[in-house]
Amino acid sequence: MSTLRDLAEEHTRLRPADIDHLHRIAGDWQLLSDLSFADLLLWVPVDGEGTFLCVAQVRPTTAPTAYQDDQVGRIVGGPEVAHLEVAYGQGRIWREGDPVWYGDVPARHEAIPVRLRAADGESGEVIAVVGRDTNLSTARTPSQLELNYLTTADDLAQMIADGTFPPPRHPGETTSAPRVGDGLVRLDAGGKVTYASPNAQSAYRRLGYASHLVGEDLAALNRRLASDPLEGTEAANGILAALRGEAPPRREIDARGATMLTRALPLMPAGVPIGALVLVRDITEVRRRDRALITKDATIREIHHRVKNNLQTVAALLRLQARRVGMPEARVALEESVRRVASIALVHETLSMSSDEAVEFDGIVDRVASAATEVAATEVSVGMRREGSFGVLPAEIATSLVMVLNELLLNAVEHGFPSADEGGPEPVPQEPLAPPQVVVTAHRLRKTLHVTVADNGRGLPAGFDSEGGAKLGLQIVRALVTGELRGSIELRPGAEGGTEAVLTLPLARASG
Repeated sequence: MSTLRDLAEEHTRLRPADIDHLHRIAGDWQLLSDLSFADLLLWVPVDGEGTFLCVAQVRPTTAPTAYQDDQVGRIVGGPEVAHLEVAYGQGRIWREGDPVWYGDVPARHEAIPVRLRAADGESGEVIAVVGRDTNLSTARTPSQLELNYLTTADDLAQMIADGTFPPPRHPGETTSAPRVGDGLVRLDAGGKVTYASPNAQSAYRRLGYASHLVGEDLAALNRRLASDPLEGTEAANGILAALRGEAPPRREIDARGATMLTRALPLMPAGVPIGALVLVRDITEVRRRDRALITKDATIREIHHRVKNNLQTVAALLRLQARRVGMPEARVALEESVRRVASIALVHETLSMSSDEAVEFDGIVDRVASAATEVAATEVSVGMRREGSFGVLPAEIATSLVMVLNELLLNAVEHGFPSADEGGPEPVPQEPLAPPQVVVTAHRLRKTLHVTVADNGRGLPAGFDSEGGAKLGLQIVRALVTGELRGSIELRPGAEGGTEAVLTLPLARASG
């Protein structure tokens, strides 16, 4: 499905600023749809006489839709768009005409011109039309709530025609909450409540206000109810700002263990401030879960920190033991264990500083590669380089993968570039690249991570058996790759000499 921007750029001559304004309307018009009990369709004129293209659609959550089928992308003309032409050409809201039928559904047509105000604040040109189509199949005498909804919807519709709705969005804010059904309060020009929906009344009751809201000065009430005086002052100032025609950021009010989110919108049809619309939502349980998650995250980070400390202690004890062991084979085995434990500790150290169970793996690889060149038992100076990015990996993948890379890097340095006095039979001679280096390459393809550890050393020894090798390091690598990581590994000669270890790892964890 093409986006609003795609459709507008393909079929119209709207400017980028015009399309941005249409995006702002489509981002905030669920409010108008719910208040109107109607579908809203955003129509833009197509190059050519008398045709319009639907670039966006929203259905009400408060009433049945007039359209079962999606209208986005539909181009219409002729008598069907007569009401759109009036609104677009004359710049006024069109409400005349008899009901029309969409299949078995009778609907009432309305058309609201969308005006983009000029930079100097003057009334700008009409760039589009919002069609407001109401399903009349369930028409009945409206209640007081519905009458207030419809009155407020008409005020907002006029503000769209004036170019003053929607208001500018504040950084970091979304349009998801609060919504009309969460709680609605309407204020007059003096800030007194003229109507409060039952859900709004309930939200204020949670804050400790048991009386009816109608007739109350809402700014003073918010200031009085808030447990924190500063928070109460900010909430009150937000109401007063909306009454002045401004669009303040959303505020939260905490009182008596409850939390309420408020959003204040100015009502100024035809440029005349007549009051404000305040949407409220009881978010007590949401904030309680947020606090529980914060506590849980802090606990998990503390656990990772303690695991890291314990692993470092184990590594230190193994290092002390290695110094006291007389047998060279036992000392080498203990030193290898120190490196393996230290590599796992590195992952837990990163997780202890992260807000979730995922790590930015590139930094870990760089540190493991640097350590491998420092502790490897060889006199040859080997350069390390990483190409590509591992990206962010889940903790369960990172912990196993860091051990695999630690083993492969140490093997590449120690066995790919032996010291000059190393004993034993001479390997098949190959011309190494200079200077000696190991390159770790990583790239993602769909949901698979491909990793290659390549060196330009002497290559694999004659008769090397990657499956039946007795080396503990390679046994650990193979067990982790095929078991924990559910991937595959291949050890092979490099195209230009040396050795390559090729890993293919799925990033999606198995279900169950």
